[in-house]
Amino acid sequence: MFGILGNSPEVDDIGQETFIKFYQNLNVFRGESGIGTYLVRIAINLSLNELRRKKRRKQKDFFEGDPGIERISDNNPGPEHTDEKKIVRSALQKLKPEDRMVIVLRLLNGYTTEETADILRLPMGTVLSRLARAQQKLKKILTPLTGGP
Repeated sequence: MFGILGNSPEVDDIGQETFIKFYQNLNVFRGESGIGTYLVRIAINLSLNELRRKKRRKQKDFFEGDPGIERISDNNPGPEHTDEKKIVRSALQKLKPEDRMVIVLRLLNGYTTEETADILRLPMGTVLSRLARAQQKLKKILTPLTGGP
């Protein structure tokens, strides 16, 4: 779930926790979708929970005046991060989680629109509109960084 969480130590934890949750809930797996889809859905839910936890921590740090809040992060990389992959990852982190998930699943992980809709439990039309909107936002973020038109 690197695409959703960015470069953070929690990515490995989420990966392990995904399989633990899968094993613990194997008895409720109905087989209506593939196991891969089920695993991705668990990973997405855990990733979203982690994003919420991070947001709460960041708000708490802000209100408590934590001096560490001004550190350079993946959302605001320093000038030494010029590698294209890092630029794209940084741009992805600037998208809303629901837009980021569609981009990651559909374009980076190669799921079809139908599979993406199934994983996210959304109508295909919603996936298509989010994908179009997210691509426009991503282009807007990346254009100044890449020197494009």
